[in-house]
Amino acid sequence: MSIKKLEITAPVATEETLRKHAREFGAVSFRKEETFEDGLALYSMLAPGEGRQKLIDKLYAILDMSDYARIVIMPVDASIPAIETEGAVDTREELYQKLNAGATINQNYLILTVLSTLVALIGLIQDNVAVVIGAMVIAPLLGPNLAFAFGTSQGDKALMKQAAKTAFVGMAVALAIAAFTGWAWGGVPQSHELMARTEVGIAAVVLAAASGIAGVLSLTSGLSTNLVGVMVAVALLPPAATAGFLWGAGEMRLGMSALLLLGVNVVCVNLSGLAVFLARGLRPREWFERRLAKPYVLTGMLFWLLLLATLLGIIAIR
Repeated sequence: MSIKKLEITAPVATEETLRKHAREFGAVSFRKEETFEDGLALYSMLAPGEGRQKLIDKLYAILDMSDYARIVIMPVDASIPAIETEGAVDTREELYQKLNAGATINQNYLILTVLSTLVALIGLIQDNVAVVIGAMVIAPLLGPNLAFAFGTSQGDKALMKQAAKTAFVGMAVALAIAAFTGWAWGGVPQSHELMARTEVGIAAVVLAAASGIAGVLSLTSGLSTNLVGVMVAVALLPPAATAGFLWGAGEMRLGMSALLLLGVNVVCVNLSGLAVFLARGLRPREWFERRLAKPYVLTGMLFWLLLLATLLGIIAIR
């Protein structure tokens, strides 16, 4: 559901301001839940998707009025009676929480990377497409790339650095495991799934770009369940596993072809992701923050476009 419940802890004196902002941006069910002894009160409202970002931006001013002021955004599964809403766009704050969690190196990320790489290798070696698809779904490599694109759109250097580090570690782990497996296997099995990851053409570029756009649209619309299909369409793990396996088996040229496919997917995910974030108006809140973010956006766009042009040139002359 595109409606979220906002709980605002703010000074009692701001009640009329809160009520005014709620009416202005289409929030409903505004009420004072509780009053505290320190001059603060807890307010709540239901905010639809189309006006929620502007409403939260207005509420930021209240946070500066008290060290204890806070805005909490909570999901709403259903409302009876139903509340009509036209939009379904998550706010930048909600997206940051989602993407930051997926761009962190922790035990779960490393375990999922190892397990998904092993599953992918089994599917590639046995020529089992169902197993390969399973590896695509559980692989956590898409998250850091989407986080990097979001960080670029916001000029968030810390998030970009964290996401790049997480993506690099994930890719390195996958390549290392796959290379060792290829070396231990001692040859290249007869597998269509394995060889399919060494074939790169314009169709692969179009697929990666379209899937990247679909992924970010799903994410920003709060339809994260659709990301499962995107993970399959713009898979990052199978090409990485293929490249590592072939290198380990001594097939350097074929391994480079798989790496080229991986590069195309990574570039298209980041480029299309950045474009959609900007098209959705997900820019920094303050004007000076937008000004600071502008060089990151321009540099990011130019970098990914040049890299895509380079990869297309390599594909054309192969």
